Amino acid sequence: MVGYHAPIMSLRRNACPLAWGARRLRRRRTIAGGFGEAERSERGGGGRVGPKGRANPLRVPISVAVVACAASWALVACAKPTARPAPTAPVEKLRLKVIRTFPHDPHAFTQGLLFFEGKFYESTGLNGRSSLRRVDPDSGVVERGVDLPADLFGEGLARVGGRLFQLTWQNQRALVWNLATLHKEREISYQGEGWGLCFDGRHFIMSDGSDTLALRDAESFAKVGAIAVRRAGRAVRNLNELECVEGVVYANIWQDNHIARIDPHTGEVTGWIDASGLLAPGEARTSDVLNGIAYLPATGHLALTGKLWPRIFEVELVPDASPAAQ
Repeated sequence: MVGYHAPIMSLRRNACPLAWGARRLRRRRTIAGGFGEAERSERGGGGRVGPKGRANPLRVPISVAVVACAASWALVACAKPTARPAPTAPVEKLRLKVIRTFPHDPHAFTQGLLFFEGKFYESTGLNGRSSLRRVDPDSGVVERGVDLPADLFGEGLARVGGRLFQLTWQNQRALVWNLATLHKEREISYQGEGWGLCFDGRHFIMSDGSDTLALRDAESFAKVGAIAVRRAGRAVRNLNELECVEGVVYANIWQDNHIARIDPHTGEVTGWIDASGLLAPGEARTSDVLNGIAYLPATGHLALTGKLWPRIFEVELVPDASPAAQ
């Protein structure tokens, strides 16, 4: 009731004289049977009684005010205070510690990246340049690749068992590939844009550049839920490439050097990762934005790259103690 303290006190101050007046009016009705002779005598004659014995209309608002006051008091007293949102846990500020680097094709417009059994699998974008490829980490050599039709713009990539699922940007088509052969098995339709994709062991989690992640069925790819992503109560937009890792989701923020660590059960951002400064100034001039996250299970580290980047970085997440992060 904290939010209603001031109104209640105001009503208490105003209610007492009106309640006292109401008691007097009831007593007079009991004695004289209403506003009759006793009332006129007490008021000093009939000056306050209207024509034909009717009470002066000026008296009516008094009783109306009493009723209105009582009703207001009851409404305020019975009203429940607006529920306040539970306080969110502080967002952990993190930075990157580079462990080592791998070579990366500087012509690859990276849109999706994952690591499985010693190989990188990568989805690249742009119309006429999109592809799916398997890459040797140490040499950067594309061991096997498939070019997409020129009208398709490749996007996020996820693995489920022995299949790869590749999104397209505005074509509303997901391509399903055989993991071993990279032969296309089928296509799946969906509505909206496709940006990032990962698999959490039960559902696909998909981004479309907004502040909401979609949950999709692992078999039909049908949308079965949604996650609104918030950082300290504020929407986090431009969610891009995704990686599902041991119960959390890492998301690139498009055109930003930060990565969000998201609790998929609540949508809360639990970690805010500063990924700036990975490229040397000369490399940055010919590269595009940060985009591409893969989990390296042997070390528990992440592999990060970007569009047209010449390197993939294996990084460890460490607390950011810099003054700018505080």
